[in-house]
Amino acid sequence: MSRTRTELLAAMALVAGATGTAYAVAPDGVGAAAVPCTVDYQVQNQWSTGFTAAVTVTNLGAAKSSWSLKWSYAGNQRVTSGWNAKVTQSGSNVTAANESYNGTLATGGSASFGFQGTYSGSNAIPATFTLDGVTCNVDGGGPTDPTDPTDPTDPGDRVNNPYSGAKVYVNPEWSANAAAEPGGSRIANQPTGVWLDRIAAINGANGKMGLRAHLDEALRQKGSGELVIQLVIYNLPGRDCSALASNGELGPTEIGRYKTEYIDPIAAILADDKYSSLRIVTTVEIDSLPNLVTNTGSRATATPECDVMKANGNYVKGVGYALNKLGDAGNVYNYVDAGHHGWIGWDDNFGPSADVFHDAATAEGATPADVHGFITNTANYSALKENNFSVDQTVAGKSVRESKWVDWNRYVDELGFAQAFRNELVSTGFDTNIGMLIDTSRNGWGGTARPAGPGATSSVDTYVDGGRYDRRIHIGNWCNQAGAGLGERPKAAPESGIDAYVWMKPPGESDGASKAIPNDEGKGFDRMCDPTYTGTPRNGHNLTGALSDAPVSGHWFSAQFQELMKNAYPPLP
Repeated sequence: MSRTRTELLAAMALVAGATGTAYAVAPDGVGAAAVPCTVDYQVQNQWSTGFTAAVTVTNLGAAKSSWSLKWSYAGNQRVTSGWNAKVTQSGSNVTAANESYNGTLATGGSASFGFQGTYSGSNAIPATFTLDGVTCNVDGGGPTDPTDPTDPTDPGDRVNNPYSGAKVYVNPEWSANAAAEPGGSRIANQPTGVWLDRIAAINGANGKMGLRAHLDEALRQKGSGELVIQLVIYNLPGRDCSALASNGELGPTEIGRYKTEYIDPIAAILADDKYSSLRIVTTVEIDSLPNLVTNTGSRATATPECDVMKANGNYVKGVGYALNKLGDAGNVYNYVDAGHHGWIGWDDNFGPSADVFHDAATAEGATPADVHGFITNTANYSALKENNFSVDQTVAGKSVRESKWVDWNRYVDELGFAQAFRNELVSTGFDTNIGMLIDTSRNGWGGTARPAGPGATSSVDTYVDGGRYDRRIHIGNWCNQAGAGLGERPKAAPESGIDAYVWMKPPGESDGASKAIPNDEGKGFDRMCDPTYTGTPRNGHNLTGALSDAPVSGHWFSAQFQELMKNAYPPLP
């Protein structure tokens, strides 16, 4: 287990490899009370030739309008890029100077930045740091910290894939709902995500378990092995600016409440040593960041609400803050929601979305090292694999990309998209070891409507439409889809670059009400959940394909659950 700050203060020494922040003796030797500054240097990810690090400097002296932090490497480390500071290197000497927007450093104030570097041999933590020429030594750490063999609760290093060799938490509330359905016992033991979709969910509301209750139950299920618990962090200001069914409780400008009333309490609970033996996977803010690319500006799909969120920056700030605070716990694995192939698979969405994700991962003190990976298809229906056609094919003189269904997208399924998007994310500055999750809870598309092979070759549309597993009317349809089925069961490391198939959206929980239903959860009525509605530009003005008589989003929808079991692929026993 990491030493406490009290012990570090008492030791007044640097111990290579330990975690925490060591408070240096001031140059006049008067002791801890005169410490002018502290530095927390953490190697957050490390591989054979490189690493990323996060640095936080806290000024305990007079307020500053600009600052410069310096250190020297004993080895051959070389800084290759940085964020939230101007990081330069000459020989073994490194200087990190403030950017124009973070030069002010009040007494007691902190500034955080990060960088990526290369090394060979050892990657020792620097022994001495100076802030504007004043020494403040540190004892850094992070995911490369060694475990304490005398403490069985010490999580030690983050593992590359948290799902490998671990059980995954079965939410007893969802399990009870599933088991109560005819035939539901066949899947009631499957792991699903725990959705924290409002402030009240942290402590539990309307008789439901709160976060601590879930974590306590996870410890019980864990036993002596490893266990992952999956949490959905979902309460941004102005949430879901392009949809009404999942609007949240916080207004577009309430970023302060998001931080202090939502993220901070969650982070405090996750940091409790009681839960340090759990592997806590967070899915961070689904259906948010891609909206800033696809549903703003002059696009036909733009909404005024999304323009507001792009202008005020609160999606980027909120995600950055969540990554920064939640990532402080060494056993938390942050996975950022990355939409799905039918949203950002097109050329003009693909790269720009990766850039927005990087912007968020470098906002509000976060660094790319706070991101363990990304998740696609959360609560969506995109088929995992389309085996009967590909974008490389030509049928009746036309490319498959020209078909009405594919519509010039470069990706036709989630697996191909997730693997390709992973590479794009790495190219923007995310760690080469990031992993992807794919939500397969409702993308099976089995049953009698599942095609046995390709369609007829009389035209490219008959070929694609006749062979596609995804039977939605339009790929933009997202609410309680008729004909959908359970997909691949949760599974660790199923394909290259994929950490796991997961059921992050609990099957049987509604996407939204098919008609207006008053509620105290801030959830509006979205016509995309109305089966009679003929749509918007985002679904080509087609019928929505939604099931009728659906309850408010997140509430149990028995008819949908039965349909998901009937159309499961692989089929249920």
